[in-house]
Amino acid sequence: MPRPRGPMNRVNEKSKDFFGTMKRLFLSLNNWRYLLIVALILAMASAILAIIAPNKLSDFADTIGEGLVPNTEKLEEVSTAISSNVQSVLAQYSVTDSSEMQNTQATPDIKALISSGILNSLADIKVDDVTINKDDQIKFLELMSSVDPESTSEELLAKMDELPSSIYDLVKPKMNMDEVYRIAIVLASFYIISAIFSYIQHYSMATISNNFAKKLRSSISTKINKLPLKYFDQHEAGDVLSRVTNDVDMIGMNMNQSLAMLVASITLFVGSIIMMFVTNWTMAITAILASLIGFALMFLILGKSQKYFNQRQVELGNLNGYIEEIYSGHNVVKAYNGDKEAVTEFKKLNNKLYDCNRKSQFLSGVMQPIMGFVGNLSYVAVCVVGALLTMNDVISFGVIVAFMIYVRLFTNPLSQIAQAMTTLQSTAAASERVFEFLDEKEMPLENEKIQHLDKSKVKGEIEFKNVRFGYDAGRTIIKNFSALAKPGQKIAIVGPTGAGKTTMVNLLMKFYDINDGDILIDGVSTKNLTRENIHDLFVMVLQDTWLFDGTIRDNIKFNKKDVTDEDIWKACRTVGIDHFIKTLSGGLDSVITDDTSVSQGQKQLLTIARGMIEDAPFLILDEATSNVDTRTEELVQKAMDKLTEGRTSFIIAHRLSTIKNADLILVMNEGNIIEQGTHDELMAQGGFYEKLYNSQFEKTA
Repeated sequence: MPRPRGPMNRVNEKSKDFFGTMKRLFLSLNNWRYLLIVALILAMASAILAIIAPNKLSDFADTIGEGLVPNTEKLEEVSTAISSNVQSVLAQYSVTDSSEMQNTQATPDIKALISSGILNSLADIKVDDVTINKDDQIKFLELMSSVDPESTSEELLAKMDELPSSIYDLVKPKMNMDEVYRIAIVLASFYIISAIFSYIQHYSMATISNNFAKKLRSSISTKINKLPLKYFDQHEAGDVLSRVTNDVDMIGMNMNQSLAMLVASITLFVGSIIMMFVTNWTMAITAILASLIGFALMFLILGKSQKYFNQRQVELGNLNGYIEEIYSGHNVVKAYNGDKEAVTEFKKLNNKLYDCNRKSQFLSGVMQPIMGFVGNLSYVAVCVVGALLTMNDVISFGVIVAFMIYVRLFTNPLSQIAQAMTTLQSTAAASERVFEFLDEKEMPLENEKIQHLDKSKVKGEIEFKNVRFGYDAGRTIIKNFSALAKPGQKIAIVGPTGAGKTTMVNLLMKFYDINDGDILIDGVSTKNLTRENIHDLFVMVLQDTWLFDGTIRDNIKFNKKDVTDEDIWKACRTVGIDHFIKTLSGGLDSVITDDTSVSQGQKQLLTIARGMIEDAPFLILDEATSNVDTRTEELVQKAMDKLTEGRTSFIIAHRLSTIKNADLILVMNEGNIIEQGTHDELMAQGGFYEKLYNSQFEKTA
């Protein structure tokens, strides 16, 4: 079965010329280049501050760590001072073997000296302006002599708590609060400034992206009015709408998210590597190798899973297309008992989508645990190697803290860079579609056309002179068309499908330029008139009744100024739609929406009333009654008869019974007029028109 084509079935597109498109995209941002530069610089500055912060955090951790342990240097200084004081006392008592006194582990000797009273002669000593008397010195010697060399750190700290206050004040843990405050303020400043930079950057990018999207929409809107009708005949309406909505939204959204993120991620990635090697090369290699192992696994899985993601989009498009196809033709499926076949085909497509979804979602779900594994593996490696280096006094504890942050700064940017590049690919693909639309060939300018017809003075004569036209160079549809429409005449154009009836209207309205021949309005060639001038001379009532969401008043006086309600009611009474409007609660102020209960015939009468307000000298009715029932057709026909009064009218109709009262009927076939005359004249000829007229009754018989 054929599949409907349109934006809903588009597979994720890749740009045909990524670098060329991105270059043009950036050139299009010229109006906001300074704001863009500021945003990218701020994104980079924010990333740099995030890179520098771990080093300061390392200093912060080391400063706090130093304030949590006893001052071993000061303890050594106190021990040396007391030992020297003891040696001086022993020298006075002629104790020659003083080497044992230098060893505070010689417990019996210290105790013997204390019990003998010799140490009572110890003089007071000063360390850092703190006086240590003999009692505090003796107590210090007693405690030190009782320390077991194999004591744990907890036991040693417990002994420290028993020291005399004079000595304890010197060796107790002391936090350098001035340094702590200074580093804390610096760190807080870094993070606050980084947050401010990030806020300004996001605000700037949001401003740029939204203004650029607004500019693109305006450019597309302007472009639509400059494109020839041929473009819209060759492109689906959904495709054009997709460029205006989906593609422009994607460009704006992706620009807002990806550009700054890409700059910041690259800065973080490169900067974190540099800072790691500056801090400690051994730890840097450890962190990088541990991360690369995890990323190797991730890229291996990505390579395997990509085909499932692509296939999922294809199968989703197939399933959506089949559902739309079956749903739109549901009555036919039921009438021909095609339920089982439809269900079987649906299950087949559904199972294919299920299989692709299962594989792609499983592999997609594995990515998050792998990213967690990468981070945890790096943390473990950093902690193990860092602990070994700390034990050997190669690095401090603060370096380990810094590296744990660097590991996160190193791993996250890689995935963000990959995401940003994917997003930029989508942006480039969407940009190509928008730029392709903006580069389409426009209708030629008509500034040199100075002739103008005032519709209030136009007589109403139109002449076709040997008109030739083809939509393609190799295929001519209108081969040699000549006809004359006199002022006030009702001209009917009939013929089989593809005969060229609507094409003649398109040429008359100058939607297309003729290849050869000429069309004259009151003797003036349409080649010398602007499209706007020609459109102003015609009222068109088409097969499709176009009404926009708005009041009945606005719909009837569409694009007309200085129209009073009295004029509108007069037009409505003329076409017979006034009673319906009066039944509505708001009258002319009633709003027409998709939910409003308005029949097809009422819509057609509203469009005819719009034509009445237009009050142009020429009228085109293109299959205006083909979508209504017989009863409504009578109402619409009466309204059209009133609309044609005093106007040169061209009526295209398949229901030949509606044009029996035409002043001239042109019978077209294969781009030529093969018969012309009134209804009675053509029926009397017994030619093509007579067969065409009678065939409609044969079909309904």
